[in-house]
Amino acid sequence: MAKVLITGDTRYPVNRKVIRKAVDATLKEFKMENTSFEVSVVVVGARKMKQISKNYLGDNINHQILTFVLSEESSPKILEKAEGDVSSEVQGFVKTPEDILRLGDIVLCWPQLVAEAGEDEMMVDDKIYELTAHGVEHLLGQHHE
Repeated sequence: MAKVLITGDTRYPVNRKVIRKAVDATLKEFKMENTSFEVSVVVVGARKMKQISKNYLGDNINHQILTFVLSEESSPKILEKAEGDVSSEVQGFVKTPEDILRLGDIVLCWPQLVAEAGEDEMMVDDKIYELTAHGVEHLLGQHHE
């Protein structure tokens, strides 16, 4: 079960149900729905995203999504899509006394994702789902070229 902490300015009418659904579906895809996880999703504007990008990546780019893994190691164990329950194999994430694994943070840039949804001729909720699922995959160690 995933606990999804969602924060953002009220100016950004993000559908919180879509974010929760994307997190749950992605964890289920990785056969990790039987473990307690916590994921933080923050929805920000363009200026805030540029500031975060500058502070943490050293660039001045307005990214549409950034992920920050919360781990006790420099990089948590890379997880593969599995056939069985891999909850016992999860290593490197910060574990609370309540046995909840904190995966990390996903930061979404509202203006960027709305613009890209328009460019891709997608509904905004579909773009939110896509980006959130992509962010969870990154938190689980899946990376792309």
